[in-house]
Amino acid sequence: MTTTATAAATTEKTGTTTERTAAERTGARTAEAAGVITDARERIDALDDRIIGLIQERMAVSAVVQRARIASGGRRVNLSRETEILGRYREALGKPGTPLAMTLLELCRGKI
Repeated sequence: MTTTATAAATTEKTGTTTERTAAERTGARTAEAAGVITDARERIDALDDRIIGLIQERMAVSAVVQRARIASGGRRVNLSRETEILGRYREALGKPGTPLAMTLLELCRGKI
């Protein structure tokens, strides 16, 4: 009996198996693919944690810039700088980079 057939037979008897659960979680049709997907998702989760940390750090640095600009009599937001950032994200990531940069800029404007 193949692994898939064994898993199907086990599923019929017990209602659940580890392979079935992994396949359901990942949408994979083989245990090998489910393992690859699970490992990749763990890496993505770790990357997301790092990205969130970097965004939080960027927000803090942006607040320092805004405070210094306001203290010197300037405006909280520098539109020419924001335009540069939008262009950099668009150039690096294509069209979807623009709304991503807009969201990042919105997060970093803060409530100073």
